[in-house]
Amino acid sequence: MFSGIIEEAAQVVALKKEQENLHITMSCSFTNELKIDQSVAHNGVCLTVVSKTDNTYTVTAIKETLDRSNLSLLTPGSKVNLERSMLMNGRLDGHIVQGHVDQTAVCSEVKEADGSWYFTFEYSFDKEMAKRGYITVDKGSVTVNGASLTVCNPTNNSFQVAIIPYTYEHTNFHQIKAGTIVNLEFDIIGKYVSRMLSF
Repeated sequence: MFSGIIEEAAQVVALKKEQENLHITMSCSFTNELKIDQSVAHNGVCLTVVSKTDNTYTVTAIKETLDRSNLSLLTPGSKVNLERSMLMNGRLDGHIVQGHVDQTAVCSEVKEADGSWYFTFEYSFDKEMAKRGYITVDKGSVTVNGASLTVCNPTNNSFQVAIIPYTYEHTNFHQIKAGTIVNLEFDIIGKYVSRMLSF
């Protein structure tokens, strides 16, 4: 379980394909604090630490994960938003994030707003999935590349988020431009409410 508060935008050191799996090796400031079998969210995808050295650690993404996320687009040097799993004795600063990416979206516009930025994202709309809570709502929560954000101006297949300078600089949002593919996780509470209303 995560909160969507990004700890660091870290660099991919190496990638290794093995059959349908992708081994992703990362370097970050808290590598020495990680343990084998620990969960870390990578652009919002919960992955397990499978090995580590003094300076790097490696996680493995399977085909299902690669098909649903932007992790297959990573290259050495790519910046990835990282968050370790949430401590249950602290404040929930973002919202409840599972680390289970639902689908990808494409950035269609980045607009500066006198000190902040508005990012517009478009995603494939499916009416049946929308009935199950795979939608965005005004002032609701959404996870974009692992970051907990507040939705504004949602439509059936798009939404905007406002990004403050701190988030822009300390996540990989500063690399997102029109055409960039990002990971989405819709709000789990919305999914449960939609499911209960379907009975």
